Amino acid sequence: MSGTGSVEELGAHAARARAVALLRIRSRATALAILPAAAAVVLLVAIAQGRIGPGVWSTVSWAVTACAVVVLLLAAAVAVAVARARPAVSPTVPLTETAAPDLYRLVRDLADRLDVPAPSAIALTPDCDSWLEDRTHPAAQPGVKSLRGLAGTRRGRRVPASPVLVIGSPFLWWMRVAELRAVLAPVVAGTGPSAHPDIAAARRFVRGLDAAVADASVPGQGFVRRVPAAFVGWIARVLLRGCRDHAAEMERCVAAASSGRAHEVDYGLRIAAQEQVGLAYAGWDRLLTRVALPAWRIGRWPSRLDAGVVSALTELSRRDRLAEGFTSRLGERPACDLIEEPGAADEAASLLAARLFHGGPAESGPGWSPVDWQQYPEEVVDRKWRTEAARLHRVLDAMGVAVNVSVGAPEASAADGPAVPTLARVIDHLSTPGADSEALAAGIGAAVARDEETATPRPRASGGSTAEESAGTGHLDLWGPVPLPLFPLQPPRTGTELLADHVVAMVCCAAVDTAGAAPGLDWLDGPALLVDGGRRSDLGAPVLTLVEDGDSEPLLSWLTAVGVRTDKPVRLS
Repeated sequence: MSGTGSVEELGAHAARARAVALLRIRSRATALAILPAAAAVVLLVAIAQGRIGPGVWSTVSWAVTACAVVVLLLAAAVAVAVARARPAVSPTVPLTETAAPDLYRLVRDLADRLDVPAPSAIALTPDCDSWLEDRTHPAAQPGVKSLRGLAGTRRGRRVPASPVLVIGSPFLWWMRVAELRAVLAPVVAGTGPSAHPDIAAARRFVRGLDAAVADASVPGQGFVRRVPAAFVGWIARVLLRGCRDHAAEMERCVAAASSGRAHEVDYGLRIAAQEQVGLAYAGWDRLLTRVALPAWRIGRWPSRLDAGVVSALTELSRRDRLAEGFTSRLGERPACDLIEEPGAADEAASLLAARLFHGGPAESGPGWSPVDWQQYPEEVVDRKWRTEAARLHRVLDAMGVAVNVSVGAPEASAADGPAVPTLARVIDHLSTPGADSEALAAGIGAAVARDEETATPRPRASGGSTAEESAGTGHLDLWGPVPLPLFPLQPPRTGTELLADHVVAMVCCAAVDTAGAAPGLDWLDGPALLVDGGRRSDLGAPVLTLVEDGDSEPLLSWLTAVGVRTDKPVRLS
């Protein structure tokens, strides 16, 4: 027996043992529920046969019978609630075989090499991860063409339906075809353990309990529904506590068995491919937090995030000289070529990413529209700066901050009209001794909260009225009442951070309007100020010095070097 075979067989055996342990917990719970009924039957039969007399025993038997009826009704109610509870399904973009025949063929061939059932379907997730997900529940997505059908016969034995293969969309754009196959090998190998009846039954049991707990936690239920739901939730939590260790160990053993089965498939390439997984994750994180998030906050969503990953990682590799042979690797066939229309898939994954990580609506509309990378500097960066600069001056107006410098022929003051929006006004206020910068920061924070609440339309519930909704974004409804975004990218910004961002925006507007600078896009750092065609990344430090210490000298020196006029009015829209 080979070492690899030993690992696989030991892992599979241990997983089956843990699955049996989970099923024993279910059996014990069932036995406990019918125990009073069994006792009642024994007493009633004994009375009927004259083995015990009436009197006290008759009273006891009727009391036990009543208790048994109540327990059976409660157990039936819990069983029905667990059976009807909808397990959470990850929001994904479904990918049919018609849309990606080459990708389906790759996965099918991989399953044949591993001698496991092929996944029932393929879907994309806007994240850097890949996994198998059981969607045999009736709420699973309809209409997705499977690789081998939802259920079938394998070696003369009926097996449970294969799970759906969920692939991280950034992998398809960054990885080459061979790298993707190597990364997916241990994932696809997991369909083997999933086909075992005991493991499949144990997973259904645990998922049902978990879904029942989630349903019991739904807010806004009336008293009539809240009390039964709380009881069901309590029972489910008790059972889950007993299942936790066995379930975790079963999944670890399944992973070990799957890895052992896939050991001989592209093993050498898998080591190199795992490096690309880490690189893709780093680039994806930077792209979301530095590039996509500023666009989402102003109601625009980049429609080609996955293509942006390639640009971001290419720039990262160029700067840090990552991975030898980088150029030759990019000459190989990218995995996104396995999709018939990669642009459409990228756009769908990008919109789903906006919903998951920011909370945008499911479709484009007023205040929520796509933006191409070529339009990003003008329609996102410049608009972001103008919006924040305008907000900064509105708060200054509300605080009664007047203009302290001459602004030329359209000269204004707090006494005879609205203050002219100049950079000098901002610098003078923050550098004045005793200036209340905390009040300014608090005012900006409150204004940001109000603007973000009203600017971007909130997601509306999908009724599945169209084929597109039922096949794709409608899956978000299966998460229940959890508000979007499901996975916020960043914690709330502090008042000081918001104030610094707004001062930077004001400086950038002044540089564009008075010094010939231009808005730009840095693939790793997001919005960028371009001066003489080159990016200026040294603005943050002098602005922080002004905001935190009230010292304007470093910023004034920077402005002089760039040629920015602080006394000239700035366009705010």
